[in-house]
Amino acid sequence: MVSAASGPPRQPVFAELGQECAAGNFKGGYGFHPLTAWCDNTGELLAVIARSGNAGSNTAADHIAIIDAAIAAVPARWRRNLLVSIDGAGSSHAVVEHLTALNARPGWSVQYSVGFDLDERVRTAIGQTPEQVWEAALDAAGKARGDAQVAEVTGLLRHSTGGDRLDTWPDGMRILVRREEIETGAQLSLFEQANGYRYQPLATAAAGGQAQRLEARHRVHARVEGFIRCGKATGLAKWPSGSFAINTAWITAAAIAIDLLCWTRLLLLDGALAKAEPATLRYRLLHAAARLVSHARMLILRIPEPWPWAEDFADAFNRVRAIP
Repeated sequence: MVSAASGPPRQPVFAELGQECAAGNFKGGYGFHPLTAWCDNTGELLAVIARSGNAGSNTAADHIAIIDAAIAAVPARWRRNLLVSIDGAGSSHAVVEHLTALNARPGWSVQYSVGFDLDERVRTAIGQTPEQVWEAALDAAGKARGDAQVAEVTGLLRHSTGGDRLDTWPDGMRILVRREEIETGAQLSLFEQANGYRYQPLATAAAGGQAQRLEARHRVHARVEGFIRCGKATGLAKWPSGSFAINTAWITAAAIAIDLLCWTRLLLLDGALAKAEPATLRYRLLHAAARLVSHARMLILRIPEPWPWAEDFADAFNRVRAIP
């Protein structure tokens, strides 16, 4: 984004963008690097933290702050049985220990499922895993897949030669590994290239459950990518001001808009519109040329009859009125 103003700048200028706290990020881009937390059950944006572009992807303090903010955003009656899923950026000691402490509170269940580093100890455990231990991964319908397998390597890491190689982590932490056939163009480590598979380790504290189902549960985290895409289309993609404080206010307003659209889909729409993305909702409903008129002491919302989604608009409006 370009911010232009006459006279001397009223805030620090970074590079040519004129935006406070804009900086290069770890993906090679330039701008900002916010953290977001989403509710998988509803698609709501529970919390967002504005950060400078060079903020670390695995900064434990930021992850802990947004976890606590997200839990606080969940209604109290639903906070006591939670699953927190994070990608590989969340596999730091401080984050896992914080989640373990949350789970230890009486009457609480806070499980976690986070990506784990494919480091030397995990690579060694994979190399020691017999072929017959690998089981078929499950797809979204719970059926076995032929192109991916799952194995648990906790025993090899905890009790194999060399002692407990997870001794600095909480006792209940388990390590699962998914392997899948290599896709063209995938970025791979030398270890993966030599073995002929792409590996994705994850850590969880679930005391029971099959490795296949626990791994499938973690794969649901991929829905976050869809949430983020819709969030960018609702204002998170472009921060308009040269002031970081104003940009922070902007993303707060964007978060409100994201949740309003989310609950519009959940409560007011059905069919294809209940799954529509922001651009579709804007075109079909939000930009409809409706008119509010007064007649016989009543307010009437008039929608052009030829509008293809006029009935959907009217149904949504009537559902709003029916909410207690």
